[in-house]
Amino acid sequence: MKTFSFEPLTPTAFLDRAAYVYPDRPAVIDGDRRFTYPELRERSRRVAGGLAGLGAGQGDRVAVLAPNSHLLLEAHYALPYAGMVLVPLNIRLHPDELCYILEHSGAVALLHDAAFADQAASAVRGVDREIALVQAGGDRDAYEALIDGADELAVDVDETDLLSINYTSGTTGRPKGVMYSHRGAYLQALAMAFHAGLRADSVYLWTVPMFHCDGWCFTWGVTAAGATHLCLRQVEGGAIWRLVREHGVTHLSAAPTVLGMIAHDPAAKEGPAPAPVHVDTGGAPPSPTLLATLAELNMQVTHLYGLTETYGPAMLCEWNPEWNDLPPDEQAALRARQGVGNVISERPRVIDDDGGDVPEDGGTTGEIALRGNNVMLSYYRDDDSTRQATGTGWFRTGDLAVMHPNHYVEIRDRKKDVIISGGENIASIEVEQAIMSHPDVLEAAVVARDDERWGEVPIAFVTTKEDREVSEEAIIAHVRDRLAAFKAPKAVHFGPLPKTSTGKVRKHELRDRVRAER
Repeated sequence: MKTFSFEPLTPTAFLDRAAYVYPDRPAVIDGDRRFTYPELRERSRRVAGGLAGLGAGQGDRVAVLAPNSHLLLEAHYALPYAGMVLVPLNIRLHPDELCYILEHSGAVALLHDAAFADQAASAVRGVDREIALVQAGGDRDAYEALIDGADELAVDVDETDLLSINYTSGTTGRPKGVMYSHRGAYLQALAMAFHAGLRADSVYLWTVPMFHCDGWCFTWGVTAAGATHLCLRQVEGGAIWRLVREHGVTHLSAAPTVLGMIAHDPAAKEGPAPAPVHVDTGGAPPSPTLLATLAELNMQVTHLYGLTETYGPAMLCEWNPEWNDLPPDEQAALRARQGVGNVISERPRVIDDDGGDVPEDGGTTGEIALRGNNVMLSYYRDDDSTRQATGTGWFRTGDLAVMHPNHYVEIRDRKKDVIISGGENIASIEVEQAIMSHPDVLEAAVVARDDERWGEVPIAFVTTKEDREVSEEAIIAHVRDRLAAFKAPKAVHFGPLPKTSTGKVRKHELRDRVRAER
């Protein structure tokens, strides 16, 4: 029974509050377009009403294919307002991959930016049911017409209702749909705003994709603080520096590859950022040299750890002020740790194969296990994977780590055969299957190679069928025809694959070969 002391937690509450607390503050800057918080609220609620007018109902899934823009940001409020489910799509995916997600999620509509009209149309053609296409921008701006012709809509939701489905590549090669609740998104957004130190006068530059873990929930956290969303449709070093200087950017989040882009862009030579910039990064920890360079540019980096299954960052390297007096090499070692749970997380564990905690000695390896309000509801339409990941009551991440005596976690290896390239996950088996669909290929194995620009890139080992020959260029082109370009191998080696007595490929030997060639 609803009482006066309870209201369901939903991130649309942040926009409702910002609209009356900050009526004149800039909420969104997207190129030449500007919206205040009241305007953002009205537009989002009109999108909700417009989708209902198209026949979409509460609980229906609506996909969005767009860069970091007002369209994708508005969708993060419009769909929760309507009680619908947001399915943000990775703009780098191949149309066939987009088609699979549309089919699997049961999306009834696809909102898309005009720049992705061809991909959207191609993806929808492969789905065996009708999907409403709504284009934003270009000559046929159906999105603005939808807003102009609709009344505002906001429905009651339960905080445990499904808010969004974020698709991520897994070790099976098929994307998994990670289910977020209104409650989890609300709490994670507060955690991100708190740890980043967002305030009403903050300017958040959108360098991390909004489609990735709903922008690490900063899509809602920035609004909770009443700060400004500064959209960046394409990540380029020069564009980042221009916006940093023109708008006084105070916060951004990015993969380490983007940090390197910022640090080494020619525009960096013009001098440091005009205001201190809080930078959050995930993936492999930036090198001490890069950290020092960014510090000289007035950018202070905090290292985070998380997965799509944890609404983005679940842990962070919480910096203790006392560490500022330590020698630089000791500080670098501390910054390399993934740290402790964020303010809403349960205390992370590092567990052995039997589910017990490993010693806090900084040397015994175990698997990171997480639970709490910022762990997914489940995998959409995938009970087996859900049981495998969460059957013990803790989400087993597949990442191997040690626990230090000060309770800080440090990753040592990844249990899953996932390649992280430029902040994007690539399932090795997905690339292997694409290679093996070539008529001249008998077997294939794909492993990661360290790369200064991308962090990691896929490298393929291929065995051809007897009396068949195929070139490296042909294999790469074959994969590019089936998967996103960034998933294609950067090199292909030919020959028999090393195997165990049971026929399993010895991938550690392949990794050793790759390292030896560097």
